[in-house]
Amino acid sequence: MKLSRYTYCLITLCLLITAKEQFGQVYKFDFGSGKSAPGYIQITPQSVFNYKIGYGFDQGSVVESIDRGGDALTGDFITANKPFYFSVKLPDGNYDVKLILGDSKGSSATTVRTECRRLMLENIRTQKGKFSVQTITIHVKDSVIRNAEGQAINKVRLKPREVSYLHWDNLLTLEFNDSLPKVAAMEISVNHTATTIFLAGNSTVVDQDREPWCAWGQIFPRFLIPSKVVIANYAESGETLRAFKGERRLDKIWSLVKPGDYLFIEFAHNDQKAGSSHLDPFTTYRETLKEWIMEARKRKVNPVLVTSMNRRTFDSSGHITNSLLEYPEAMRQTGREENVPVIDLNAMSKTLYESLGPELTLKAFVHFPANSFPNQPEAFKDNTHFTPYGATQLARCIIESIREQKLPLANYIRKDVPRYDPVHPLMPDKFYWPQSPLVAAIRPDGN
Repeated sequence: MKLSRYTYCLITLCLLITAKEQFGQVYKFDFGSGKSAPGYIQITPQSVFNYKIGYGFDQGSVVESIDRGGDALTGDFITANKPFYFSVKLPDGNYDVKLILGDSKGSSATTVRTECRRLMLENIRTQKGKFSVQTITIHVKDSVIRNAEGQAINKVRLKPREVSYLHWDNLLTLEFNDSLPKVAAMEISVNHTATTIFLAGNSTVVDQDREPWCAWGQIFPRFLIPSKVVIANYAESGETLRAFKGERRLDKIWSLVKPGDYLFIEFAHNDQKAGSSHLDPFTTYRETLKEWIMEARKRKVNPVLVTSMNRRTFDSSGHITNSLLEYPEAMRQTGREENVPVIDLNAMSKTLYESLGPELTLKAFVHFPANSFPNQPEAFKDNTHFTPYGATQLARCIIESIREQKLPLANYIRKDVPRYDPVHPLMPDKFYWPQSPLVAAIRPDGN
């Protein structure tokens, strides 16, 4: 039956009212089939996500409930012998998620990623009878651009590949992974006060949605203090400064920022290529950076420039050649002229790659023999995009630069995060990453 325009508008209004109500509410979920705690929504293995209910297990997850008895909240839990997903329908914004992990009669080990494999908690272990209460802060986004009154005025122009992403969808999706994931409870509440770090960039920054690809932007949250700060990653593969703005991704960021937030800007890989989005390093590239800096400052937002990391291009003597030409230097000069902090990831990545050498850097970039992953008939030989190991080393470079420069953001770094020296990086065989079940045989846009 075709809806009248009036009926359609009425339904839309009701959905907006519901969204506003949800935005202010606290979700409390008790995981397990045993006795549920008062005030909590019980989540059993049969709690499969659908949009009408608005929460449940997602992505075909198969889980089981274990009931140990005793305390209603922690006496039972949900677990699985492979990664599982749980989604909650939420409007775009920042949310604190409190998790209770563990088992009153056994041990547990849980890694938590959100949305498109954004790393939040890493190998949280509990001993028999112990529980770990962890808080993570997550940015949920959609593609609608709204004015100050909340009215939709435009949309981000998404690429076809983004339709399947686990963001842009008004769902908060959590991936529970590791050798013994055990989830007893979850609470979700809106966070209006966290400083938001918006990331604008390309495939080397984006939350890559599938293994074996990864980028530093999706590892960055792991090192920051929850509740106080949150990462909002708006980067996308194949982007340039010009395309990012033209697709209204920058407009979406401007619609969300508040005074005191940050905008990290990292572009060069695609800007240097010939075509309609090409920018010349010392003219149009610098002019565009200055324009963004000015727009950020108008809104009392703190701009931070990040020089693009090198590609894996070794010469015969084991040194990295400069495939990004004048773009990193153009960004450095812009930072000096505009008195904007510059995180020189270009210089740090050169040190990192040369410290690892030509062979070990293969572990940092997506190099895998054919048939290493499903539907992968040809070998991956990608010298631009990173594995989780490589992305993590670059994220650590970002964190270390923030510390070295004594930027105000250093106050948001977790106290347990050690110092990092790209001359002496963590070796690949010491790196731990339980693989996500979502895998792609197609490389991201850009090179």
